[in-house]
Amino acid sequence: MASRTDSSAAAPSALRRSLGFRDLVVYGLLFIAPMAPVGVFGALDAMSHGAVALVYLVATVAMAFTAFSYAQMVRVAPQAGSVFTYARKGLGEGPGLIAGWMAMLDYLLIPAVAYLFSGIAMHALVPAVPAWVWTALAVVVTTALNLRGVRAAARVGFAVLAMELLVLLVFLVAAVTVLVLHGPRRGWLSPLTGDGSLGFSAAAVLGAVSVAVLSYLGFDAIASFAEEVTGGSERVARAVLFCLALTGVLFIVQTYLAALLMPVSSAELAADPAAQGPAFYDAVESSVGDWLHDLVAVSKAIGAAFAALAGQAAAGRLLFAMARERRLPRALARTSAGTPRPALLVAAAVTLVAAVWAARRPDGLGQLVSVVDIGALAAFTLLHASVVGWFVVKRKEGPPNWWKHLVVPVLGAAVTLAVIAEAAWTAQLVGAVWLVVGLGLLVVQRGRRAGITASGPGDGVGPGG
Repeated sequence: MASRTDSSAAAPSALRRSLGFRDLVVYGLLFIAPMAPVGVFGALDAMSHGAVALVYLVATVAMAFTAFSYAQMVRVAPQAGSVFTYARKGLGEGPGLIAGWMAMLDYLLIPAVAYLFSGIAMHALVPAVPAWVWTALAVVVTTALNLRGVRAAARVGFAVLAMELLVLLVFLVAAVTVLVLHGPRRGWLSPLTGDGSLGFSAAAVLGAVSVAVLSYLGFDAIASFAEEVTGGSERVARAVLFCLALTGVLFIVQTYLAALLMPVSSAELAADPAAQGPAFYDAVESSVGDWLHDLVAVSKAIGAAFAALAGQAAAGRLLFAMARERRLPRALARTSAGTPRPALLVAAAVTLVAAVWAARRPDGLGQLVSVVDIGALAAFTLLHASVVGWFVVKRKEGPPNWWKHLVVPVLGAAVTLAVIAEAAWTAQLVGAVWLVVGLGLLVVQRGRRAGITASGPGDGVGPGG
């Protein structure tokens, strides 16, 4: 009887360990989406003067710094909460709250964008049903899966991911076949050197990289499941690095082939912004046929919904971890059968409102996309600072490895800060306002905690907060 009571007491803040390495990779790939470059291919091709594959090569290397910092900190703190937990360890309670707060902006809005992508794609296939209805339906279905538990969602997610990878394989085989039979429409090296219509420009490539890194947002969600994985933190670290490397290869290969199939030059795309959005589909349709165009479109519709599933699951874990440390309402720290259902429902409600609102506005997609990256990039910057704080300043693991614990995180922070500097001013404004609100929350919470220090635990360390 005593053991049953103890178990019940522990249940409200305990997550169930049921995920393996494959499950972690599935969540990461679902969130990123294997064909993430499809939507931004035309814009990046125009921006980079045709060197779109080189853009993704450089972007993969740039994001590798962030992946490496995640791998360092997940070994230090294998807990839910990701960058919120890491910043608390490496920098202190205040920066930890701000890191979690900034990451929350990203984690709550990226699923909304993915749901909106799904609604738009389904509306294009079934115009009789409004986009906002499809968007809301996607939220309901994926939330139901998440509430059933991380393992059940991972099983369904694996099937969807297999479908996406199969469609990508069909595209790769069809593209290679067309290139072998008919040759490329641009030079074989043009996706790496530029197509010559505007001339190669390193500045243009780096400018495009600042946009391309947004395709990778989501691999960090793997770290949010650290308390639900079997096999220890080393498995999470390997999954983060493996997921980034695999998606980097997929992005480079598909953009290389699509660039070779492009029926117009990068200069023509630059002169016609309206043609940039569907550029990938136009390349597929003109070279292979309508059937592959439709197949890719359906795959993107379903894949986007399940990218949102993974994002919603990660957002729920972040809210859960912050509530467990009394940084958000305590009710969000409760679990049911090892699943943080209250946190998931709150995350679902926020994304539902944001996604449906955007789906009902002609400029809704642009409004959402303009701000989703700022939160993630700010959190990544604090992640890199956490590595330096834990290993170099505090020296918690003994003498630091200067390459892993100083050079890599400093380079990673330089990349994320550079991308923030290149972001649209509206996104910077929203990020600044969100940061000010977070700082206000920090001041209020510190004032409250100072008043109860004598009668309770310290500054929120551990589940008891």
